[in-house]
Order: sequence, then structure tokens, then C-alpha cells
Amino acid sequence: MSDIMNVTVSELGGDAVILDVREDYEWEAGHVDGAIHIPLEQLPARLEELDPDVDLNVICRTGGRSFRATTWLNQNGYSAFNVVGGMGAWFEAEKPMVSATTEAPRVL
Repeated sequence: MSDIMNVTVSELGGDAVILDVREDYEWEAGHVDGAIHIPLEQLPARLEELDPDVDLNVICRTGGRSFRATTWLNQNGYSAFNVVGGMGAWFEAEKPMVSATTEAPRVL
């Protein structure tokens, strides 16, 4: 049984802090505007970029990487929640996205 707290995209408020742990090419294709981007493998080295006093809603493509990141963050004293369904669920819920390219935002 997991102690990880999950949150759905519909439960996220407009002021929610989103941590996107996907790879650069995924982020560039489409992401939540205002999200923090730290790819999963870089998280330990870049931990100081995150505020330990802020709830982090961790997202990836479908939920696997964000689950691992959420587990690790919670073990290291952060308050983190796994976004169920990831960016796929975000896209399906027709939540706003932006792209770092000239193309329309999409989920890779």
C-alpha cells in the first residue's frame, strides 16, 4: 500500500504549483504554463530550486515518473502530490497548455 497522495487534474486550483518531470522534448511540445520543469533524472541535483514549504503537484506523461518523483520528494522532506494520469489527463480535460515551439501544444 502506498502512502503517496494523488491529485486529479480537476482538483488542481489555478494557484497550484506544478512540477513537470518529463524530458526536454516532451516539455517543449506542450506543458502547463507556469510549471517548473526539472526532468526526473536531474531532480536530485536541482532540488535546491524547489521550495520545501510549497505543495508540489508532480506531473509527467501518464503518472509513472511523477509517482517516482513524488515518492522521492516526500522522503526528502517535501510536500508532493502525484497528478493522476499526467499530461494525458490534463490534455483530455482540455486544460490550457503552451508550447516552446511554433506548433500547437501537444502531449508526447
